[in-house]
Amino acid sequence: MVAVTDSTTPVTSHPRVDVVLPCLDEAEALPWVLARIPAGWRPLVVDNGSTDGSAGVAREHGATVVTESRRGFGAACHAGLLASDADIVCFCDCDASLDPGLLPALVSRVTAGEADLVLGRRRPTGRGAWPLHARAGNAVLARMIRRRTGARLRDLGPLRAARREALLGLGLTDRRSGYPLQMVVRAADAGWRIAEQDVPYRPRTGASKVTGTWRGTIHAVRDMRAVLREPAPEHRAPAAAGAGSR
Repeated sequence: MVAVTDSTTPVTSHPRVDVVLPCLDEAEALPWVLARIPAGWRPLVVDNGSTDGSAGVAREHGATVVTESRRGFGAACHAGLLASDADIVCFCDCDASLDPGLLPALVSRVTAGEADLVLGRRRPTGRGAWPLHARAGNAVLARMIRRRTGARLRDLGPLRAARREALLGLGLTDRRSGYPLQMVVRAADAGWRIAEQDVPYRPRTGASKVTGTWRGTIHAVRDMRAVLREPAPEHRAPAAAGAGSR
C-alpha cells in the first residue's frame, strides 16, 4: 500500500507548490494560463514537441520550461512531476479551459489533511465548452472507475493536486492518455482519500489533442482500457474516514 506522508496532519506553514502544465502547441493560451498561476507558485511548462514557439512564450512569461521529447500526455505530465521539488504538485491543462487560479482551493484540502488527491470536477460554462461525446465518455469512464476501485467519482478532472512524494510512490507507468486515469486508479487502490471540487470549464483555445479527432479519441480509449485492465490488489486497503468524492 502506498502511504501518503503526513496526509492527516495539517500543514501550518505555506507549502511549496509546483503547477505542471503539459504543453503541445499552446502558445496562444499560455499567456492567460501563466498569468493565473497563484503568486509564489512555480509553473512548470513541459514542452512536448511544440512547433509554435510555446517554450519561448512560456519563458517570456516567467515559467520554468521542461523539455520532454517523448510524445504523450502522460510523458509530459510525468516529466513535470520528476522535475518538481515542491511539497505539493498540481496538474492543469495548458489550453485555457481550466483556471489555475482556482488551485489554492484544491491544495488547501490536501494540506488540511482532508484528502490525499483532489480533482477539479468540471462544470461547463457554456455551449461548446465540453462536447456531448466527451461528456458521455467521461460519464462511462466514471462508472468504470467505480466498478474497478469503488471510488465514487463523477469526473476524471485534469485539474488536480496531491503531495509530490506520494505521487511518486504510486509508480505511474502510463505515458499516453491513460496517465490521469492510472493516477486515480492506483491512488484508490492504495486507499487514498479522493475528493472532488467543482470548477468552471471554459471553451478551450485551439483544437483538443486528445478528443478533438477520431484518431486521438481511439488512442485515448485504448490507453484507458489498458489501465482499467490492471489487476486490482488482492486485498484493497479500506478507505480512510471521510473518504470518497465530495
